[in-house]
Amino acid sequence: MANDMPPRRYETLSGIPLKVAYGPSDVRPYAEIGDPGQFPYTRGVHDNMYRGKLWTMRMFAGYGSPEDTNQRFHFLLKAGQTGLSTAFDMPTLMGYDPDHARSLGEVGREGVSVASLEDMERLFHGIPLADVTTSMTINAPAIFLLSAYIAVGEMQGVGPNRLRGTLQNDMLKEYIAQKEWITPIRPSMRIIRDMLVYCTKEMPLWNTVSISGYHIREAGATAVQELAFTLADGIGYVQLGVEAGLDVDQFAPRLSFFFDVHNDFFEEVAKFRAARRIWARVMRERFGAKNPRSWILRTHAQTAGVSLTAQQPLNNVVRVTMQALAAVLGGTQSLHTNSYDETFALPTEDAVTLALRTQQIIAEESGVAAVADPLGGSYFVEKLTDEMEARAMAYIHKIDELGGIVRAIEEGYPQREIAQSAYDFQRAVDSGERTIIGINKYKTDGSSRIPTLKIDSRVESLQIERIKTLKKERDAHAVKAALDEVRRAARGHDPQRDNLMVAVLDAVRCRVTLGEVSDVFREVFGEHRDPAYL
Repeated sequence: MANDMPPRRYETLSGIPLKVAYGPSDVRPYAEIGDPGQFPYTRGVHDNMYRGKLWTMRMFAGYGSPEDTNQRFHFLLKAGQTGLSTAFDMPTLMGYDPDHARSLGEVGREGVSVASLEDMERLFHGIPLADVTTSMTINAPAIFLLSAYIAVGEMQGVGPNRLRGTLQNDMLKEYIAQKEWITPIRPSMRIIRDMLVYCTKEMPLWNTVSISGYHIREAGATAVQELAFTLADGIGYVQLGVEAGLDVDQFAPRLSFFFDVHNDFFEEVAKFRAARRIWARVMRERFGAKNPRSWILRTHAQTAGVSLTAQQPLNNVVRVTMQALAAVLGGTQSLHTNSYDETFALPTEDAVTLALRTQQIIAEESGVAAVADPLGGSYFVEKLTDEMEARAMAYIHKIDELGGIVRAIEEGYPQREIAQSAYDFQRAVDSGERTIIGINKYKTDGSSRIPTLKIDSRVESLQIERIKTLKKERDAHAVKAALDEVRRAARGHDPQRDNLMVAVLDAVRCRVTLGEVSDVFREVFGEHRDPAYL
């Protein structure tokens, strides 16, 4: 019977052509690659890598009320998780309180609802903030959430200088890919500038910005585009800090990154290796950083949510395992593994435990953690690393020619590139040129039935009642004065005298809500409108 499927394409998911075999002529001299823990860090950020310390196993968690997520946090810590990672619901991500009309039907649905200091206190009840590292996936209203976290730390007797963790706080990728914003791009960068200034001085253990390629990749970017646009965003944030008067070596060591890990195993390994090498050279040669810690690209990784399928969902266990292994062999410092049921709903406890056990089995049973960069020296991996670097740098040079990443985003350049890649990939899947098991090959009849997590509909009513009660019972005069100070600081320009982080932190202590702070930003800075829909 004739095969009517298109011929297989021997190339990576980014479209890099692949030879049948690779040899010594494909590899650059070893001296240019370097040793693990040595510039340019191609082979890893530490000389002994996971022998010294395993990667942080940081499972994403967040749903329902703060108490619901707090219970999940305790469950994960008991199961062996070593870092907390918080997902917030859509109203929180967009800067609305639960009682806002735009929040209705979404409170607690896609993450945890947090709109006040009291909510943050409930979220971390019984968890000593001095003893954990916390990652918060929040961007547009990140300044409020960090302020609330600091205030909870103060209640526990833990000063900001002792808090450890990461704030995503990456608005550039929001305008490129994820589309969750409050203000236009330049005011957003001003807010991040003030946070950089504050955290550099007051929070030496905190990662102020986690430059995120994950959402760029999930929007349809190739691995090369994810690499290029993420590092271009990083360059934009470093430039922001320098222009605010900070010494690059003061704040660059506290920047971190967040990458997706997709199905093309060797391309993903090469992506991490190329990312470290590019960043090290950019920081040393472009920004003149002298502290080796400023040259090091430290990264969290998460397996690819967009790669999971609702058809034959147990196949997702295999995909996640393969992706997690690629992240580890690529040298990540932190890892989240998706649960196989996430195409249906937020993960059940059984599913999230299996996802965590995937990491633990890789760490404890596979032997891959015993050697730093075990794939280093592979003719194929080294050539692919070089190819990823060259193609990513071509994008970065183009962005520089456009006037930098902010201007490139305003002109829609990365957005158009990603949209084209997403279209090309879907067309290849539809035609059968790209195989997805269970979707266009080895399909089965019937639907799969698996347990799913149900969100209690009473959560929304509870959170609305709480926010209304808070607004009635707090000191109205203190709230007004605090919001007036946020408004005054927003209208100012001096990163020292008019620092928004200081003003918002004081407002949080006065029980100002997330929506109220966001409304001041909307009033002073205006609301962002996506140029694609104007």
